[in-house]
Amino acid sequence: MTDPARTGPDRTRRLRLIISLAAAGIILAVLTGVGIYGLVAGPPIPRPAPADPTGSSTPGTVAPTSPTPGATELAPLPETRSPERFAEAVTEALFGWDTFTTFSPDDHRAVLLEAADPSGAETPGLISDLSRYLPSDATWRDLQEYRTAQWIDIDRLYVPDQWYEAVAAADGQLADGLVAYTVEGTRHRTGVWFDEQVTSEHPVALTMFLSCPPATDRCVLLRLSQLDNPLR
Repeated sequence: MTDPARTGPDRTRRLRLIISLAAAGIILAVLTGVGIYGLVAGPPIPRPAPADPTGSSTPGTVAPTSPTPGATELAPLPETRSPERFAEAVTEALFGWDTFTTFSPDDHRAVLLEAADPSGAETPGLISDLSRYLPSDATWRDLQEYRTAQWIDIDRLYVPDQWYEAVAAADGQLADGLVAYTVEGTRHRTGVWFDEQVTSEHPVALTMFLSCPPATDRCVLLRLSQLDNPLR
């Protein structure tokens, strides 16, 4: 007899929790095998073929990516089938910005949302996640007074053990190609204070949840954990 808890609406509701709970920082709940719809079926809308070949990349320094003076748009995230390369690009987009430009937090947010779940199922949650990473408009204006710029050095990029445990607990209910990557690195900021150049650095960590082939034609961003509360 089919277990009703593993089919229909109950299964969907149960599966929708895995990333939502992890994004909220409730790590133990992830390990109970709960999840979200996006992790089961993946985005249903087909995407164009990737422009670059599959291949892994080695995490390392992510240099500042502030746009050059006069730039009219920010570079999009790469269309890639490599989860590691995509995870690095997401990290760079999250932490790489310069307030001394014509761009706003909305412009940086748009770059990440353009590479989000194309079905839109996870977009509201991702918008909420991004609000914890990118400065508000008011904070951005304050930072502009000091010509503040930010970037990150990646120290480690890996699939956390807790993700493997969550996949095992899901008992085959997660689509192949859905993966979590934890990033550990150092966030750098520079600015001008009383005409003096100042710098600061701070260790940061996060987990991002991706959908990559074969779940989707290319890698897309589903959700983000709380900053400094990643899966390990």
